[in-house]
Amino acid sequence: MITLGVLSDSHVPDRSSELNPQVIEIFHQAGVVGILHAGDISVPRVLAELESVAPVHAVRGNRDIFTLRNLPLQVQLNINGVSIGMAHGHATFSCYIVDKMHSAFQGRIIEKYIKRMLHMFPDVDVIVFGHLHQPCNIHLDGKLLLNPGSTSFPWPRGSPATLGLLHLEQGEEPLGEIIEIV
Repeated sequence: MITLGVLSDSHVPDRSSELNPQVIEIFHQAGVVGILHAGDISVPRVLAELESVAPVHAVRGNRDIFTLRNLPLQVQLNINGVSIGMAHGHATFSCYIVDKMHSAFQGRIIEKYIKRMLHMFPDVDVIVFGHLHQPCNIHLDGKLLLNPGSTSFPWPRGSPATLGLLHLEQGEEPLGEIIEIV
């Protein structure tokens, strides 16, 4: 079995001056062999810091359009025989604006984003996404959907910061784990 570290919405320095040092500590303790960052990284130094632990695969979030515009909007990976799709979750700019207006009046509806991710990645075993700042770790339609939440600005406000671990064993069902950062 191998373990991947999973995070999203680290927002350095716009929401936090630095990457929470517990992220590195937790990833070291878990023995991660790779790290997946589902966007809203904000500055390249976060990726460099994560690279000191393990190789990083990252996608561009809505806050990464200026400093990390070279990152893809979505990726598909095959790790240890498990297919993984990863995107931030904000989709297009127009979707982002509509989502903002919708959440202002009705709150964040995680089912809407889950539906979007299932449509975006119909043929993978695991879908990793971010954007909501709210953790999600569910099996649905034969897939694991894993949103690690946010390491710096969780939702709803007052919730603990979180990250994720993804445990992969060839031939076995992928397992997600949400870790609270205290």
